[in-house]
Amino acid sequence: MIKLEYVWLDGYRPEPNLRSKVKILDIDEENFSIEDCPEWSFDGSSTQQAEGHYSDRILKPVSLYPNTVDYGYYTSYLVLCEVYNPDGTPHESNTRHLTPEKDDIWYGFEQEYTIMLDGRPLGFPQNGYPQPQGKYYCGVGSDQVHGRKFVSEHLEHCLDAGLKITGTNAEVLLGQWEFQIFNTSSRRASDDLWVARHFLQRLSEKWGFSIEFHPNPVVGDWNGSGLHCIFSNTMMREVGGKDYFDILFNTFETRHKEHISNYGSSNELRLTGKHETQSIDTFSWGVSDRGASLRVPLQTAKDWRGYVEDRRPASNADPYRIVRVISQALETAEKSFIGQAGATMNIA
Repeated sequence: MIKLEYVWLDGYRPEPNLRSKVKILDIDEENFSIEDCPEWSFDGSSTQQAEGHYSDRILKPVSLYPNTVDYGYYTSYLVLCEVYNPDGTPHESNTRHLTPEKDDIWYGFEQEYTIMLDGRPLGFPQNGYPQPQGKYYCGVGSDQVHGRKFVSEHLEHCLDAGLKITGTNAEVLLGQWEFQIFNTSSRRASDDLWVARHFLQRLSEKWGFSIEFHPNPVVGDWNGSGLHCIFSNTMMREVGGKDYFDILFNTFETRHKEHISNYGSSNELRLTGKHETQSIDTFSWGVSDRGASLRVPLQTAKDWRGYVEDRRPASNADPYRIVRVISQALETAEKSFIGQAGATMNIA
């Protein structure tokens, strides 16, 4: 007997919630794969994905992980699913199926979140506030960080499950943490992030915490929470050149409003132009500038080859939507660059 925890995104907006339920499968464990996971149905009227008079929606398995947070004797897997209508078409809430699978584009996500206890960030006193932020980022010691055991347990579960998690650190706000996900597959990077979020939520049940992904968890002179997205394609990594990057920056600037609309709700409370952000109404790029919309690392600017960081996405953003709009922008920039190069050759 194998336990399969089917996980999907519901129809709530502006951001979806994670849902899950468990199926028991009588099957040989050896060589078990995603192809062995049957489609399943659920009550969409309870997840804002259907009306009650015709409520069945279909779970289509797409990614399989060892379910390391499911404690027990039996083997358990986590089955990440897309939601489909009974007629076989993707449900309107299914953002994954719109995400292009382009192996030449590499994505990294820096997921910030805040651990909450009794409605306050972990480590905040019951009345008032702790010392101003400054010493908490990558801090060490019980007066500077809270929640390290929880964070370490989450990291190890992610590693055991095969997620491409590359690190973690305490963030600027007390009780705020970050982990990083990277993958050379755009869909797999997004899948891994959703599964890592699921593990966070599951572990919070054990510890009695709640996980806050709101981009402005504490009002006042405190940093917000983002989902910074690092990206590069073959052109950026292997060809590069300042001319190409200038076209890329211009492309992102012309698409700024579209990107912001896909980068999470309440983001205007975080993108204020303060606390290492650019204003939500302004686009900018800068070398080693964490107050810019796009940050160009020093090593990229050295010979204009490498990756760029989009610092605009909010911590509650859907990575599938982020990947879609960035992939579109990269495709547009590459076509524009090739077109300009061709025109220059014709003129010559």
